[in-house]
Amino acid sequence: MLAALIHRLRRNHALEHATIHILSRLSRDVRVVGHSTPLGFVLYGDLPTEMVLQAVQEALARLKAGQRELAVHPTCGTNYVTSGVLAGLGTFVVLTPRRRSLSEWLSRLPLVLLVSTFSFMIGQRLGMNLQAAVTTEARVGELRVASVVREERGPLVRHCVYTEG
Repeated sequence: MLAALIHRLRRNHALEHATIHILSRLSRDVRVVGHSTPLGFVLYGDLPTEMVLQAVQEALARLKAGQRELAVHPTCGTNYVTSGVLAGLGTFVVLTPRRRSLSEWLSRLPLVLLVSTFSFMIGQRLGMNLQAAVTTEARVGELRVASVVREERGPLVRHCVYTEG
């Protein structure tokens, strides 16, 4: 049961990324954030519903045609989490207390900055690999779009994309 939910989540995450890629190609001014669930995904951003529906359908067709690269996105939270974890661990290692004085601790600050910067650079690439291997599943199989529902709450506009299969 849990494995099936995770599999659905990974496929929906791939479709979310592919949809955002297509939306970005349809309009350079697209500002959208997504969130995936086992039921589908949500896109936050004031977009025309027709554009979202077109992008979702094209994204699904392209994934089914084998365009797996669309499942990975450079602004995915996986990249940020990976970079943050690496930077945090690197900083922890550099600053692990060994009865250091404040001046000794401050003398390590350049090394902390170097480790953090390097961690963010490596984290972006590692995050992309983690997306492809762990957090998304580009082989969407029989996945299909059940519905796209626009919801507006004040200035917040979101599209809930529900999937089946």
